[in-house]
Amino acid sequence: MKKFYIETYGCQMNVYDSELVTGILNNTPGYVAVDNPDEADIVMLNTCSVRDHAEEKIHSRLGELNKIRMERPGTLKVGVVGCMAQNLKKKLIDRKQHVDFVVGPDAYRRLPDILENENRKKRIIDTLLSKDEVYEGIFPSRKEGINAWISITRGCDKFCTYCIVPFTRGRERSRSVESIVEEGQLIAEQGFVELTLLGQNVNSYMHGKHKFPELLKAMTKIEGIKRIRYTSPHPQDVDEELLRVHADYLPLVADHIHLPLQSGSNHVLEAMNRTYTREHFLKLVEKIRKFVPSMAITTDIIVGFPGETGTDFRETMDMLKQVKFDAAFTFNYSPRPGTKAAAMEDDVPAEEKSARLSELIVLQKVHTLEHNQKYLGKDVEILVERVSKRRSTDLAGRTSQNKTVIFPAEDHNIKSIIKKKITELRGISLYAE
Repeated sequence: MKKFYIETYGCQMNVYDSELVTGILNNTPGYVAVDNPDEADIVMLNTCSVRDHAEEKIHSRLGELNKIRMERPGTLKVGVVGCMAQNLKKKLIDRKQHVDFVVGPDAYRRLPDILENENRKKRIIDTLLSKDEVYEGIFPSRKEGINAWISITRGCDKFCTYCIVPFTRGRERSRSVESIVEEGQLIAEQGFVELTLLGQNVNSYMHGKHKFPELLKAMTKIEGIKRIRYTSPHPQDVDEELLRVHADYLPLVADHIHLPLQSGSNHVLEAMNRTYTREHFLKLVEKIRKFVPSMAITTDIIVGFPGETGTDFRETMDMLKQVKFDAAFTFNYSPRPGTKAAAMEDDVPAEEKSARLSELIVLQKVHTLEHNQKYLGKDVEILVERVSKRRSTDLAGRTSQNKTVIFPAEDHNIKSIIKKKITELRGISLYAE
């Protein structure tokens, strides 16, 4: 029996892919997953090419694994899978003689055959991208928890100039509604009470004539699921039909939308190839809040993109003041090899990027606090998720708007939905009586 272990770094899509690989191998005779790399005969590293310093981290970890290989000659196989495998390909084999196989995100079905070849001492690269592979009929192997992720699309057709995903995961394609609903039903049977639909641009989902709002409505019929989320939608593909689903199926379909802005400058948005303008984004936010007044809106923002002037940055700050996001994930721009933006001059000095980012973060903290203060004295529904990290006598959960709430444990059960009154704010967390 071959024991395998997968180490996952980076985005949630990678986490889902690791669960997918585990499901494939667990259903292959002769393989079993283990929870400790020291016990494994096969160690796979799954990481992305999007996160900063991801490549450095993977090379460092490969060096550590090589030392273990030297202590266990002939018994440990090491592979790299996922987006970084797709991006670096032959480079990993040529420069890292201790890498036995490199497998891209569309080759997971072939892993059992690849590993059998591996047993015959052949070093393999399999990174062929597919226009059809969506892993229909294969379900991930998940550990017990509250929330389960379901990948509904693979790849991307947007080609933002800073993003490597279309080149590492291929063009966009969608799974059938039936297979996604089937996976959702399996998730509910396994005891999960929340599911999150996942895609690079999740709301551009299209299978035959079936669009994302129709899929979302189909998921609401699954018994046992108490909350449905999705991430990340593209602003260009948010329409009234989707907002009606939110309005009609609250609170089952969560009133939270993560809407990546990236920049408030039309000049920068065009350079990023984001396919919308600041005016379109502002009208969309107005429409969202008209359909679902309780909707929490979070975002992503990149600071210091090539060509971003002081005026461009001020326009981003102005957008923050107009929209007042509930929260924002903010990043300094750094080039990713293989993207169109990598060929642009990275002309914003590092100190200026850091100064702009700090100013933006300060403003966002003010807006986050303003939003959270609205909950003081109000009753909120909370999905109980875990014991609080700070005190074992407290529990933690999230509201439909994705706000974290801490409250006394009392006799509340994990996975239940309870109602509590918010009495205090501490940092970004809400505290209930």
